Amino acid sequence: MHIDVLDLRQFYYRTRLGRAAQKAVRDRLVAMWPEAKGQTVVGFGFAVPLLRPYLADARRVIGLMPAPQGVMHWPAGMANVSLLSEETLWPLETGAVDKLVLLHALEASDNPQALLEECCRVLGPGGRAVFIVPNRTGLWARRDRTPFGFGRPYSRGQLEAQVKRAGLVPERHAAALFAPPSGGKFWLRVGGFMERLGQRLSRSGGGGVILLEVSKQVPARPRTGLAERVRRPLRVLEGVPEPLAAGRIEGGDM
Repeated sequence: MHIDVLDLRQFYYRTRLGRAAQKAVRDRLVAMWPEAKGQTVVGFGFAVPLLRPYLADARRVIGLMPAPQGVMHWPAGMANVSLLSEETLWPLETGAVDKLVLLHALEASDNPQALLEECCRVLGPGGRAVFIVPNRTGLWARRDRTPFGFGRPYSRGQLEAQVKRAGLVPERHAAALFAPPSGGKFWLRVGGFMERLGQRLSRSGGGGVILLEVSKQVPARPRTGLAERVRRPLRVLEGVPEPLAAGRIEGGDM
C-alpha cells in the first residue's frame, strides 16, 4: 500500500527528521553514483528527494510517481519533471534509462515482481538501478511514524533473490539510517556522527534501510556458425577429375 504523496512531502520537506533521513540516504546514493553526465536518470516511488544532485549534468531527469500515491510538482522553483504513472506500465521507451532509483516503491507494491520486470524493461544494456527498502532488522521498519515503517521490509538476501528472478544482477550494497528514527533534539544532533560511525562499522548489516545496486546484463547472441562455413566452403566438385585441354586425348595423338 502506497503512502499518500502529501504525507511523504510533509515528512521529507517539513520535518527535521525527514530532512536528516533524506540527506543520509542521498549521501549513500551519491557515493555509489557520483555523477550521471549525459545520462537519463529516473526515479520511481518517492525518489525525487534523491535526484537533485543529478539535475545539473544528466541529459534528462524524470520522477515517476505511482497512481495510488499521487504526484507533486518537482523540483520546486524549476520546470516540472515529475509525472503520475501506472505502477507496472511506465511511459518510457524500452532500454531508455541509464540510472534508475526506487524509494518507497518496492515494499509498497501490490505486485513487486511485475514492478521489477518493468524496471528491467526500461533499463538499457548495462544500465544500473538502486533499490532502497526498509531493513527488516532495523529500527526504522518498526516505527510507523516514518514512511519506512510501512509496507514489507526486506533482508538483503530476500531483496537479492527477488531482483535475480527478474533477470537483474546484484552488484553491490550499502546501508543508511543508523541513527534511531527519533525527532528528539539529542538524536538529531548526533545523527550525523552515528551515520559516519555506522558506515565505518558496517556497510551491509545494520542501518534502517538497504541500498542494493543492480545491473542489466544482456547476453551476447550465440554465433550462427556462418563464419566457420565461409572459412570452410563446400567443395561440390571434390573427386571430379579436372577437364582436359581441347585436342588432347589420353594415351595417343590426334
